[in-house]
Amino acid sequence: MRLYLSGHRYTYAVEQMLLTLFPEERPEYPAGPPEGRRMEISLSRGTRFTTAACALHTDAGVFRGRAAVGNEALSDALSTDRKCQRLVKNAMYRAALRAGRKKPVWGALTGVRPGKLLCAFLRQGLSEEEAKARFMEEFDVSPERAALCLDAARHTMRAESSLGPRDVCLYVGVPFCPTRCAYCSFVSQSVEKSMKLIPPFVDALEREIRATAAQARALGLRPVSVYFGGGTPTTLSAEQLDRVCSLLAEEFDLSALREYTVEAGRPDTITEEKLRVLRRHGVDRVSVNPQTMSDPVLEAIGRRHSAADIVSALETVRRVGGFAVNMDLIAGLPADDPKGFSRTLDAVLALAPENITVHTLSLKKGSRITLEGSPLPGEGEVAAMLDEAAARLRAADYEPYYLYRQKFMSGGFENVGWTKPGAVNLYNICIMEELCSILAMGGGGSTKLIAPGDARNIRLMAPKYPLEYIQKIPETCENKEKIREFYQKECV
Repeated sequence: MRLYLSGHRYTYAVEQMLLTLFPEERPEYPAGPPEGRRMEISLSRGTRFTTAACALHTDAGVFRGRAAVGNEALSDALSTDRKCQRLVKNAMYRAALRAGRKKPVWGALTGVRPGKLLCAFLRQGLSEEEAKARFMEEFDVSPERAALCLDAARHTMRAESSLGPRDVCLYVGVPFCPTRCAYCSFVSQSVEKSMKLIPPFVDALEREIRATAAQARALGLRPVSVYFGGGTPTTLSAEQLDRVCSLLAEEFDLSALREYTVEAGRPDTITEEKLRVLRRHGVDRVSVNPQTMSDPVLEAIGRRHSAADIVSALETVRRVGGFAVNMDLIAGLPADDPKGFSRTLDAVLALAPENITVHTLSLKKGSRITLEGSPLPGEGEVAAMLDEAAARLRAADYEPYYLYRQKFMSGGFENVGWTKPGAVNLYNICIMEELCSILAMGGGGSTKLIAPGDARNIRLMAPKYPLEYIQKIPETCENKEKIREFYQKECV
């Protein structure tokens, strides 16, 4: 769609709202006078109000939307920038709805973390009901989504109150999988093609662990959570897992650790030997991620295991003992439908994991599903899957404890982590709600340094691909000096 901006350059905000309202469109910024099917989006400051206006020109006519705020609310540069971006988004949103565009399930929200907005209202002293009402009013969120967000926000507020200023989480990224799933957007290398890269990757990872730990010790940072993600960390051998876990324990002070998670997501990588190694190192939570319990759907997404293999892997986990279990499901997979998804829910609920994460399929550019144009369930079918999951999980005594959204999600829905009482995963809340710094190690690891309040935060990215990660490990380790620089400047 042609976009014409006047009085501002909030291109990112404009493109985010365009993606929400018109996911089939791509932004264009033509030179010359406005013409054709287009949006004209202006921002102006008057004596009392700052106003955004949008004119959406279509074959059916011109549809207008406006949003304004009193100038007294624009108190500093950061809040002014945020409020003006919101004005621009709201003006676009109102114009699109007047043109007959279907209201998105999350209303005018475009971000990945709706809980941050609701929590901000709670921190201002609003009651839960007041915060929920304001959240619905300002962003046009449905009562159902607002209630879901409030449930997760309660867990966020409790987690935040439990954290100290030097508490951090550790992340270890292992970018290898047995095979690459059709929906996958993570950077992960199939071990069929890259088995020879695993030993030098582990060597490089050990160097990065030492470099990161040196910064943490110098700053007195206290890890409260460890999370191995990927990829599939249990693609590593039992010996390699032992090496990495042993070095973490040697280099970091883990005496304040509250939880230790390893994604053992693919059942074809889970063995009793590996699980016993993990238990010896204090790992107390693993993911056994089916995504679906339908064999035809597993085949459609490129998984080389069956639903029976998932059950067998979980039996092994329970036999070893000492692990809380998370299981991931995805609504909207190819070859699936609401009846099939319902049968998946039957099977997973019968296994009674402590956590169940219900994802909505996200159509990423590099995934095989997107490249091949695989037929997928429609928005209505995905909505039915999510609605049934929410109702049945609540009935089975699970509650939502974190949620987030992604670009290109089927129907613009959300991902929700559900937990049994007492089985909340702190890491998931911390990373999604940005409650504390995440010190990341491994391929594609994203260290995120968080300063208190609304202060600055920064990211430090490690190379994504295993070979590049191995080759550039000296630079990655040297980059860890920025952790100390950040804390000395932002967290005095």
